[in-house]
Parts: sequence; C-alpha cells; structure tokens
Amino acid sequence: MKKLLDVAASSRPSEVAEFLKQVARTPALAISRGRLIFALDATASRQPTWDRACQLQGDMFAAVAALGGLALQLVWYRGYGEFQVEPWLTDSAQLQQRMTGVQCRGGLTQIGRVLQHTLQETRRHRINALALVGDCLEESIDPLCHVAGELGVLGVPVFAFQEGGDPEAARGFREIARLTHGAYCAFDAGSAQQLRELLKAVAVYAVGGRQALAALGQQGELVRQLIRQR
Repeated sequence: MKKLLDVAASSRPSEVAEFLKQVARTPALAISRGRLIFALDATASRQPTWDRACQLQGDMFAAVAALGGLALQLVWYRGYGEFQVEPWLTDSAQLQQRMTGVQCRGGLTQIGRVLQHTLQETRRHRINALALVGDCLEESIDPLCHVAGELGVLGVPVFAFQEGGDPEAARGFREIARLTHGAYCAFDAGSAQQLRELLKAVAVYAVGGRQALAALGQQGELVRQLIRQR
C-alpha cells in the first residue's frame, strides 16, 4: 500500500501536487466513458459547501469534455436516514438542476451506505472512482474499512475530501482512502480553488487515467507541478 499523504487546509502548492501525484499513480481501466460517483454530505452544517459543490461539478464536466465525456452519479444523505441516489448523468446542467433543489438538513452521516452503494454499483458496471466530500464521520470505522477493502480489491479508489479538522473524520477518511488506494485531502472555506483543481483532476483521471492527467498539466500550475515530479 502506498503511503497516504494528508493535504491540510493551509496546503502549499507542492503539497497539493503530491496529492495529485497519488491520483496519477492510481491504476485506471480503459473504458469509453469515465464513471464517477460524487457523494456529498447534505446534513445541516454542509449548506455553504453544498452551494460551492453546485458550481464545482460544472467544472468537473468541462475538464473532461474533450476526452470522451464523463458519466457522473450524485449520491447524498441528510436528515433521518434519508439517502438519495440520482441517475447517471452526462450533462452538467441537468446535474446542477438536481443539486440546487436540495436543501441540507440535520442528521447523522451515512458514509457506510455510500460505500455499500459504490460496491454494488461497480459489480454491475465498472466505476472508475468515488469522490467523497464531508466534514464528519459518526459511524464505527471498522465496518467502513471492511467495505473499503472490498472496493480496493475491485480497483475502485476513494478520493476523500474533508472539510474542517474533525479528528475522527480525518482518521476514518484517511483509512478509507488508504484501503482503496485513493487519497485524502482536507480543506476549508478558504481553499475552494484548491478543491476545484483537485476535483477536476479526479474527474480527468476517471475518464482518461494518467495520460489524460498529464495533458491537464498543460492547463494548470498545480497539475504541472505534479507532472514535473513524476
């Protein structure tokens, strides 16, 4: 297993490049269209980040437009056991319309259901990656690690993005990323641009693997730093 690198909210560009380097090292299967599950915590504390994600998902589609396209499935949870799986979409406008209709509500995390859904989905059709964005983890870590291990065996990396500095969430997100051969990144409200670049990189990886990520390096300084270090 590769050593997992934490990118803190105060990340320097070189540290973000190291995170991207982990993305580039993740094995990718060649398929005609990348399939990415985008899982978001929609509990009450998440409304500002949800609004930001509505903008970021359009950038994810735009980043892969020339590579043959991205199929993205939005998964979210909130309230008392409310867990929603949206249909697979290839159009950012349709996805944004669905996202803007969601209001965050109080409730406990359901990361276990996210991982189980991803496991079931990839057994039907190959999933290239899971991008998970949240700020808390209120579940027992051991069962999550069991499912994460299964995803790792099936070759589905989890790229876990944690808002804030909750230590239990950090520990769980790190372990999920490690077991799936993905990567972990922490961010806050002041690092929205870094989150934008990192999510774009994950989307590009999901569609075209390392070669496409190298091409993306011609367009952004963060990814250029990654390519220089390879």
